Amino acid sequence: MSERTENLFATHLSMDRDAIERSFASHVGSTLVRDEFSATPRDLYQALALTIRDRISERWTRTMRRTFRDRHVYYLSLEFLIGRLLDDAMLNLGITGEVGAALGSFALDGAELARYEDDAGLGNGGLGRLAACFLDSMATLGIPAIGYGIRYEYGIFRQAIVDGQQVERPDNWLRYPNPWEVPRPHRIYLVKFGGRVIARKHEARDVFEWADAESVIAMAYDTPVPGYRNDVVNTLRLWSAKSTREFDIASFSRGDYIKAVCDKNASENLARVLYPNDQIAEGRELRLKQEFFFVSATLQDVIRRHVKHFGSVSTLHKQAVFQLNDTHPAVAVAEMMRLLLDEHHLEWDDAWAISYRCFAYTNHTVLPEALEEWPVSLFGWILPRHLQIVFEINRRFIEEVRTHFGNDPARIRRMSLIEEGPDQHIRMAHLAIVGSAKVNGVSELHSEILQQRLFRDFADMWPAKFGNQTNGITPRRWLRKCNPPLSEIITAKVGDGWVTDLPQLERLAGVVEDPGLRSAFRAAKRVNKQNLAALVEKTHGIRLSPDALFDVQIKRIHEYKRQLLPILHAVLLHRLAIRGELRIPRVLLLAGKAAPGYEMAKRIIRLANDVGAALRADERTRDRIQLVFLPDYSVSLAEIVIPAADLSEQVSTAGTEASGTGNMKLSLNGALTIGTLDGANIEIRAAVGERNFFSFGMTHEDVLEKQRNGYDPRAAVRADSDLEDVLEQIGRGAYSSGEAWRHRPIIDALLEHDWFFVLGDFRAYVDAQRAVEMAFLDPDRWAKMALSNLAGMGRFSSDETIRGYARDIWRVPVPPR
Repeated sequence: MSERTENLFATHLSMDRDAIERSFASHVGSTLVRDEFSATPRDLYQALALTIRDRISERWTRTMRRTFRDRHVYYLSLEFLIGRLLDDAMLNLGITGEVGAALGSFALDGAELARYEDDAGLGNGGLGRLAACFLDSMATLGIPAIGYGIRYEYGIFRQAIVDGQQVERPDNWLRYPNPWEVPRPHRIYLVKFGGRVIARKHEARDVFEWADAESVIAMAYDTPVPGYRNDVVNTLRLWSAKSTREFDIASFSRGDYIKAVCDKNASENLARVLYPNDQIAEGRELRLKQEFFFVSATLQDVIRRHVKHFGSVSTLHKQAVFQLNDTHPAVAVAEMMRLLLDEHHLEWDDAWAISYRCFAYTNHTVLPEALEEWPVSLFGWILPRHLQIVFEINRRFIEEVRTHFGNDPARIRRMSLIEEGPDQHIRMAHLAIVGSAKVNGVSELHSEILQQRLFRDFADMWPAKFGNQTNGITPRRWLRKCNPPLSEIITAKVGDGWVTDLPQLERLAGVVEDPGLRSAFRAAKRVNKQNLAALVEKTHGIRLSPDALFDVQIKRIHEYKRQLLPILHAVLLHRLAIRGELRIPRVLLLAGKAAPGYEMAKRIIRLANDVGAALRADERTRDRIQLVFLPDYSVSLAEIVIPAADLSEQVSTAGTEASGTGNMKLSLNGALTIGTLDGANIEIRAAVGERNFFSFGMTHEDVLEKQRNGYDPRAAVRADSDLEDVLEQIGRGAYSSGEAWRHRPIIDALLEHDWFFVLGDFRAYVDAQRAVEMAFLDPDRWAKMALSNLAGMGRFSSDETIRGYARDIWRVPVPPR
């Protein structure tokens, strides 16, 4: 490219208002073939997104050219909950003002156009949102990185509430063109399933051929990930499934239209939905195929690129590190060995020396039932060669265990990759640990539990392999973008350096006594509460008072997250309000999805909606206590709810939440936390000060003791007349239109076993909520606590987390502060 051409290209991609105007008009007229009369608002959004992408693209290609020989991080995750990208892209490029001015020339409002962007259906909860935050931070820190996942056509599902119950509907987020993604039809890889393995000798070496396998094509779609105002643009590469068996013209000609396409559709179902229902055999098979599909395509892609640039696979571990985001990509360990052994013809020891140095594993759960396992029969049927490899990894590993610990049958059973029994299972977490150079938890307590309880044998054997990297969140999206009123206040006090160096928030600690600052904080919070109230009234017809305490719990619906605690508390508050004893008005806001096969979680959603409906129907108290369940929780909804929250509910049973990141987002936006000493709550409390955190409930040690010595939930009820009354009211149908049977399964489960100590922690929770009420009665005190809380949140930036990964795990440089 000549210098003149480069200059012309740069001028075309200028960031100034006039150039943006021209680009926008060009995309409306030429790309979309519309004019001012025919262009719909969605067309205008598409043109605007393409205008912004044009300015990203030049930096994107420059980044790839500049870093192709650098050591790369490859982040493997089954979820990437990236949300909407338009505002993020403008913020990170630093052109929000210029774009607004350019749109003003057309009498258009950028905020209105941005609403036409669908949330990408690529994730469900904290795991996927963490991955998205990490991508943002890696780009902002200039770390060469590519995220790899699946391009789900329908995502998890769109949640509707019908008669108070969750109904799953297709989340067809790709029904309109996605302007951010770039198809890469030249980046395709063959992924195989099933078949059989043929073993033979070749020059005194065992050779294995994977024969008679079913094949599907993985095709890449790339999405840019711009760093914050640093001209770095990394990549999120998602795989779409394409059939190798195209349209069956013979069947079509015979009139069998269904048969003509069924084989093609069956192959492409791999990338249809996130998390198929694994309560049925077909769902479990599809889930395993999905996991292998994306890791196989990813490894083939990275190895192809490495060999192209460096000539040999033997140096792969020097140039690449694959971060396994939980156990979903753990099959990558076996696939890497297959590729090195069968495709690149390395000997086992040489292949293993490369493979395990390439991988690092992040564990995200301490719940044994959430640690992924696959039946050997299913695994071998879908991945016959990989089953051989897993058994060989295990055989060699067990020999190493015997060498290290002696012949200890009990320890060997605990550590084996294969869980013995009538039905053998492959323990994917064990495979990830054995096959990785580093293993980390995501909070100090979580990492301690991993090393001292869950994986203690492995930590005893390889203490240097284990470490901690507490999760973090990107301040660009979760403060700068979603909360402009508070961001402006912070910048006025400490400057704008906090956007990329969040520990600068510590400077706020010295000015929390400033009455003007506290007044400004209260005004910003009220604006955000009014925005949320307007949304709720518009979409659900429910009026919320911004004078009430906005008490928020927004997260995946699960028994261990204990949504039941605030719901039961709402019933208690209603009873108090009837008697005229409720000291402050309160709005409880809940949001989150239940897995389609998780019946108890769905029952909890119905209870929440029934209680909410009953509270709204009671004219005596509805101005004092409300409960609203917000359906179809998403990143975009979170960006409105979080800035408006006064109180953050982080009430999981101690020892069950690995970390949490919702706790960080809410705290960073000026919400005070009521929480157990679980996950990152412990570190947040230490950072913000005990006086600014409403802690309650059993510790992890208390929970373990009760599990060992026995726990009687009925005794907790007998000892607490309020709790007894709440359960009795729900059980007799007072909050379900008189239908006493409707919520009996929840009451019975609590009284019979109460696995997560909801009843055991209820009184401590109520006492902590009374402390919340006393603090909220003094607005100035509340603002001071919230600002002190905000000042301590600097360490929970994902930039800080990524610096830790880069230093301790990935061995890649990061710029100085």
